[in-house]
Amino acid sequence: MPDTDTDQVTIDAVVPVYGGWQHVEPCLKALASQTYPVNVIVIDDCGPDDTADRVAAAFPELTLLRNETNRGFAATCNRGIREGSADVVVLVNSDVIAEATLMADIAAAFEAAPADVASVCPLLTTPAGLVDSQGITADPTCAGFVRFHGAPLSRQNPADPIVLGPYGAVAAYRRRALDEVGLLDEGIFMYGEELDLALRLRAGGYGTLALDQPGGVHIGGASAGEGTPRQIRLAGFGRGYLLRAWGVLGTRHGAMALAIEAIVVLRRLILKRDASALVGRIQGWRAAKGVERPQIPAEGIDRSIGFRQSIGMRSAGYWSS
Repeated sequence: MPDTDTDQVTIDAVVPVYGGWQHVEPCLKALASQTYPVNVIVIDDCGPDDTADRVAAAFPELTLLRNETNRGFAATCNRGIREGSADVVVLVNSDVIAEATLMADIAAAFEAAPADVASVCPLLTTPAGLVDSQGITADPTCAGFVRFHGAPLSRQNPADPIVLGPYGAVAAYRRRALDEVGLLDEGIFMYGEELDLALRLRAGGYGTLALDQPGGVHIGGASAGEGTPRQIRLAGFGRGYLLRAWGVLGTRHGAMALAIEAIVVLRRLILKRDASALVGRIQGWRAAKGVERPQIPAEGIDRSIGFRQSIGMRSAGYWSS
């Protein structure tokens, strides 16, 4: 909720890092060059190289935390969130190069937003100048999709389709809302944690808004490797986890969810001879045993997305066609 005093909104930028100095260095340089004051917190998730040491040497003014074990994206972000105390928390992937005005734009959006807006979704571009993301949208089965990924900038729209919440590459939240609904679910190692948080914020009565000016460039796939069996398994884990945690199969859209999941898994098995999508979903489903979520929120879900469209939205060229 907006501050009622005249003090400037304070911002913590939380940057989880797992190797990849070639991406981390320009990311941190961009954050150090913001036109708006920001407290940058870097958390090394027990990376495989000397990136953390390089961060300490090149950016001594930043806060650097080091995990003793590889804990995953959600747990690493949560550690950074708890380290800070600013009004707004902005999660920034280490392969994002922010525009100099990104934090200023986020602060201005929160200051002008209604009291029930708890998150802001920046507009990111790809290195080729296409839309990388403008928040996420979700179909009635709680499957999340990155809005306008791969589309020309002229197609971006901050309102249509319905914005559920921020995409994890750069996601801005009011700390007080996180205090109320909880941080990222550490049961999800990577992929799906921002969708789950967006659903919980919506269920708590909070709204979101998307920005329409490019706020940075997202390289993408720098952590788990886009399209690799590991990435597919981790994404499948998140999907299986959320299906069970949110009780999707027990809703009137349960049959639609089952049919779509069967198609997605079989497609991977047949075309790639890879069981990663299936294995991940089974693992995620098992891990979600005993996890309780509120009722699926009435607001924020795009109920106009039907079976055919949901299948189509999983294709790489959906938003560019």
